[in-house]
Amino acid sequence: MNIVNNKTLAIANALAVTTAIAYVVCAVLVLLVPDLYLSVMQSWFHGLDLLKISSANITIGSFVTGLITIAAAAWVIGYLFTSVHSWMSKKQ
Repeated sequence: MNIVNNKTLAIANALAVTTAIAYVVCAVLVLLVPDLYLSVMQSWFHGLDLLKISSANITIGSFVTGLITIAAAAWVIGYLFTSVHSWMSKKQ
């Protein structure tokens, strides 16, 4: 049984690209408006004091490493999710 198809790959690719775009937008926001970014993130974490752990120290190396690893993780999650969904849909 082959659960890998073009749709599975397309969804995994789409999730990886979408996540990479969101990562780039977040990095740009950290660089351009760090106080606003920190305020939004703090609201998402129920008021947790992120000032104690924030550094906003983005280097080219950390940016590229983060971009590659988050896109790869998103691709794996998209691939796994779509594969499992396809497999479970066939069982019904």
